[in-house]
Amino acid sequence: VGFAPVRFFDVSSGINAEYGDFQTNQHYFIQINLRIGARMPKEKKGRQVGARINPLQKKKETATNAVRQSITFNKDFGQHILRNPMVVQGIVDKAAIKSSDVVLEIGPGTGNLTAKLLEKAKKVIAFEIDPRMVAELRKRFMGTPYFSKLEIVVGDCIKSEFPDFDVCVANMPYQISSPFVFKLLLHRKFRCAILMFQKEFADRLVAKPGDKLYCRLSANTQLMSRVNHVLKVGRNNFKPPPKVDSSVVRIEPMKPMPNINFLEWDGLTRIVFTRKNKSLAAIFKSKSVLELLTKNYSIFCSLKNTPVPEDFDIKSKLEEIYEETGMRETRSRTMSNDQLLKLLESFNSRGIHFSS
Repeated sequence: VGFAPVRFFDVSSGINAEYGDFQTNQHYFIQINLRIGARMPKEKKGRQVGARINPLQKKKETATNAVRQSITFNKDFGQHILRNPMVVQGIVDKAAIKSSDVVLEIGPGTGNLTAKLLEKAKKVIAFEIDPRMVAELRKRFMGTPYFSKLEIVVGDCIKSEFPDFDVCVANMPYQISSPFVFKLLLHRKFRCAILMFQKEFADRLVAKPGDKLYCRLSANTQLMSRVNHVLKVGRNNFKPPPKVDSSVVRIEPMKPMPNINFLEWDGLTRIVFTRKNKSLAAIFKSKSVLELLTKNYSIFCSLKNTPVPEDFDIKSKLEEIYEETGMRETRSRTMSNDQLLKLLESFNSRGIHFSS
């Protein structure tokens, strides 16, 4: 196959020049190869010569490739790795991390979120239960400037004592969402938490009285903190994709905390939200509930060295409470925390308690 003459096109002047000068550097030229059927060579993708390489980015690429090749994610641990860098950055931005902050991360996985946290925080304490992921984390960050800022705690965060920290940021394993929230709120000593949950769980956290999803979780969480929804995350942003979408919420502890007995509060909400669509009168009519309240009243009297009155009747006490509060026909799914606190106070003032 023969070749036609090589022709150049001077972009700056619009002049065609046959057999142009290869040595000139005065203009930019486009060489047009007129060989029949020939194609222009594709530009090779990659880093430009002399470009700086972020050592953490290089470690990230190596770790990502290793994970793709060798790790099978364990769904029993809720391992759905967040892979969208825009979502990761969004979570970190919402946390407003200071350079002096210690950050607690739960379930770091392969470290996609951890890497961004290390760039911002003074220190990151990561709880990881899977030894394989622990090895990947160490491999990913060893040899980088951030390795000295990372502390990995191997074990179950629910069974472990929390260290001191300022901010909690986590892509939460779904199996431990509820116990973790209660453990976190009882810890109290932190500025805020940015947490990703299953969408329905997050919706329950932020639900208001009267909402379909309003429940004991909503009431307990909102008693001790301010909760706001900050970000929706589709299931395709994870590997492997979960069956449902996710949401990110921001939790800030109430300051000061309500001055109540939390065991009492928890005991009351366990009872009233068991059947949240029933009236309080219907809920407290249950035989098991009446027996529990009678037993607790007897324990209270014994602790006070006071005999139980012979004419004591728990049902008459309940009638007094309904009359005082005006809540006989109130349904717990519509009750605000102020109403629940009023109800609790009315029970306690008559020696009826919910914790033994």
